[in-house]
Amino acid sequence: MSTTDAGPQAPGIVCAFAVSRTPPDPALLAAARGHEEGGPLRVVRAGGLCLVVQDVPSALFDEEALTERLNRPGDLERCARAHHRGVEAAAAGRVPVVPLPMATLYRGDLTAARAVTARRPVLETLLDRLCDRTEWAVKVHAAEASPETATDPGARTAPGGGGRAYLSRVSARRRDRRGAHEKALAEAEAVDAELRRYAVAATRHRPQSERLTGRRAPQLLNIAYLVDDARRADFTEALARIAADGRRPAVRVEASGPWIPYSFARWDEDPQAGPEREARP
Repeated sequence: MSTTDAGPQAPGIVCAFAVSRTPPDPALLAAARGHEEGGPLRVVRAGGLCLVVQDVPSALFDEEALTERLNRPGDLERCARAHHRGVEAAAAGRVPVVPLPMATLYRGDLTAARAVTARRPVLETLLDRLCDRTEWAVKVHAAEASPETATDPGARTAPGGGGRAYLSRVSARRRDRRGAHEKALAEAEAVDAELRRYAVAATRHRPQSERLTGRRAPQLLNIAYLVDDARRADFTEALARIAADGRRPAVRVEASGPWIPYSFARWDEDPQAGPEREARP
């Protein structure tokens, strides 16, 4: 989140959503909306590329005001949804795009165009890489234990045998839990290895906390896969096999997609760095 200024320009702030080689269909762009407080979506030409932007009010989108708003969960969600609408509008009609990070802000069209032009080689490489490809999100959780298994065996066992027997039971429970966790991790890695066969790249995100997932069982892997459109059926069939074959009972797999490939559009990183990278926190 930053507001870039390259000198005296017209008042107001420009919010940028995505870069493409060709502009989106004017009718589709006119029908879309980004931030409710802003003007219509429009295109800024920048060094042979097209940048979809929206004029937004300084009072709500300067650095101080936006920082305050993004610290409120409701406003953060609204901003994220508005940004996604802008990116979707840029990609309308299956136009390949590089989605920009949320709250990419500039003071005026000239500053926005200069920023895109300066990064044109990277953006061109990304556009080539993302063309005819989509993102799939896969989350692997440990299977939730049954109520009987989850109950502490020590609480069900009548006190007896003395302290040594109690400590032995505690130690056994710890070994069982550790073994179950290691088994789930191994199965999660096997899921990842299988899905990578059908993807051109994968990015591991930090697993989400139980507070965010709403599950008692931990999230083991949170991975985005970049998949060629031509191999989409292969990828989804692999997901279906994983869910149906019962060979990995220690994990549960959730998938969603296809999405615009946000996870593979980091224009501040080298897109040739390789098919695997760890996402920054």
